[in-house]
Amino acid sequence: MKRIDIARAAVLTAALVCLSASPLAAQQTLTYPDLVHHMIDLEGLATLPAPGETCQQWSSYDRASRYDEATGKYVHWDANNDGPMFIRQEGKVSVMAEMEGPGCIWRVWSALTDKGHVKIYLDGQREPAIDLPFNDYFTGKAAPLDYPTLSYALEDQGCRGKNLYLPIPYQKSCKIVAEEGWGRYYHFTYTTFPEGTTVPTFRADPPAGDVAALKRLDALFRNRLGNDPAGPRDGEETIAETIVAPAGETQTLDLAGPRAITAIRGKMQFGDRADEMAALRQLVLKITFDDQRAPAVWCPLGDFFGTAPGVNRFKSLPVGMTEDGFYSFWYMPFAKGAKVELVNEGKVDRQLQYEITHAPLSRPFDQLGHFHCKWHRDVFPLSRDRWPDWVMLRTEGRGRFCGVMLHVWNPRGGWWGEGDEKFFVDGEKFPSTIGTGSEDYFGYAWGHPHLFQTPFHCQTMTEDNRGHQSLLRWHIADNVPFQGSFEGCIEKYFGNDRGTLFACVACWYLAPGGSDPLGPSPVDQRHGYCVVPPVPPANGGGFKVLGDYRGAISTQALGPRDEHKWAGGDQLWWTGARPGDKIVIILPVKRSGVYQVAATMTKAKDYGIVQFSIDGKKADGPIDLYNPEIVRTEPVPLGVHELNQGDHKITVEIVGANEKAIKGYMFGLDQILLKSN
Repeated sequence: MKRIDIARAAVLTAALVCLSASPLAAQQTLTYPDLVHHMIDLEGLATLPAPGETCQQWSSYDRASRYDEATGKYVHWDANNDGPMFIRQEGKVSVMAEMEGPGCIWRVWSALTDKGHVKIYLDGQREPAIDLPFNDYFTGKAAPLDYPTLSYALEDQGCRGKNLYLPIPYQKSCKIVAEEGWGRYYHFTYTTFPEGTTVPTFRADPPAGDVAALKRLDALFRNRLGNDPAGPRDGEETIAETIVAPAGETQTLDLAGPRAITAIRGKMQFGDRADEMAALRQLVLKITFDDQRAPAVWCPLGDFFGTAPGVNRFKSLPVGMTEDGFYSFWYMPFAKGAKVELVNEGKVDRQLQYEITHAPLSRPFDQLGHFHCKWHRDVFPLSRDRWPDWVMLRTEGRGRFCGVMLHVWNPRGGWWGEGDEKFFVDGEKFPSTIGTGSEDYFGYAWGHPHLFQTPFHCQTMTEDNRGHQSLLRWHIADNVPFQGSFEGCIEKYFGNDRGTLFACVACWYLAPGGSDPLGPSPVDQRHGYCVVPPVPPANGGGFKVLGDYRGAISTQALGPRDEHKWAGGDQLWWTGARPGDKIVIILPVKRSGVYQVAATMTKAKDYGIVQFSIDGKKADGPIDLYNPEIVRTEPVPLGVHELNQGDHKITVEIVGANEKAIKGYMFGLDQILLKSN
């Protein structure tokens, strides 16, 4: 690679420059504009965390999940009744969260909001700083949260899920309560600052300067994504060149420090969709900083820019793919030098236009960590009691977790997610962040197969939950500091033997000398592994399912829930179906006779209306399986049938859904019961 210095980019808008204030890490007294700047401060992520700085999350996760100190085992670790939970009841209100300050809420999320008020009390004040119907937290219209790119529901992009990214600081304490009728499912993600930090207390009538800072941020997210949020830096230089990367060879660029890479841009031409999918997994970006023995950045080129497979156009704050090419604004400081390598492990020569911008450090390197970005598949083992956790990142040292891109290959369809995120910080046995579902972590809800893009979370590719899905979630203001170790997991319910495969890019900062266990993956593990496996007979809940069908059949563990008990603690679970879809279940009969046939099933808010048939004869019904909460039915009669000894076919057809139901069209079967007539 040849070094070519070009002129600095034109100055960005005054609004953009105003947001690029001095880094938070150097301050003990934080103004509200400082906290707003924290939302876009990619450079500040490199600052190593001070002792006492944490990021945690309150959510409505199922409290049946717990760690048993006596046995050292995880109990009900896959518990999934995540909607109605809270900390405790106080009179007529539910306590959703409570924190001690100094701190700041960065993110609020929900899947299902209603008219019941959610009230946020700060610093022991008698009156809440925010008192709104939970619906209004996410409309972008209700003061003091009336900023459309910070307070939004994803319905306008075809998905469900509601998000608020707006700083709500407090000096001493925060307590969040909900009145009846608030809805279901919530996250409150917050940072606790080191003792001695001074922050303002959020006000329902914010000062003019605070409003101006939020308006600038709102305008930046609306108009300026795809530009470095820091704006031009003094002393920055850009290297720009068009190169050919021959098959099997490596192109290298060396940078002398102390400096920081502040932007990487690229543009390529491809033959067709298959060619771009191959190229962007066969080309690898490697960056080695200072005296490291192994690269801190090792990632297929497309995944590095935030999506896979192939080119999927989107914009987020730190990375994106646009008509003008790919961009990354991750801040990558180094003390002595950086070696940037582009490795072509394919069989075709590739041409690439690239730009690398680098600038002097704004603070001494001993205050900073190296940027790490690694791609992997299935490399971290876990004990059986940790099922269904799948590790996105495990690292040791001091640093900050900054987010992930997850590529899902789901060849048989059906809802692949459902699994909670779980972050274990500094050796925690129970995670200080535990969520309510994969789609919830990525900021949407109910597994809706639609594209969406926002500054901090996107679904950049989907094939109706069958085939490829690509999602990302960046933790910028809500980065997770750690002093000794970090493990971030997401639950994975479908096994690799079913063909459902995860590939992950994790981004984090780590002090020199920390442990990064992730090494390179061979090219045949990165490209060509997404195949459609043969369809074996499905088994779910002890039942055998015949033939081909839409969606997925699995065994879902449910366990005891109050008085509702499923036989064996699980059920046959059918997801990903639509009205008109059918499954055929084998019912073995030991003795010929006339039987009263009944079924125990599951009811929930996203279950459908079903019609049973037995050996082609319609049974009693149809049966509406909608219910606001998850419950097991009493035996539901399916009629009287003459059944000979041997196997019989029970057909279940989705025929619709209750008008009140979330249109998930799910079905859960606990037992088929036979009683001699």
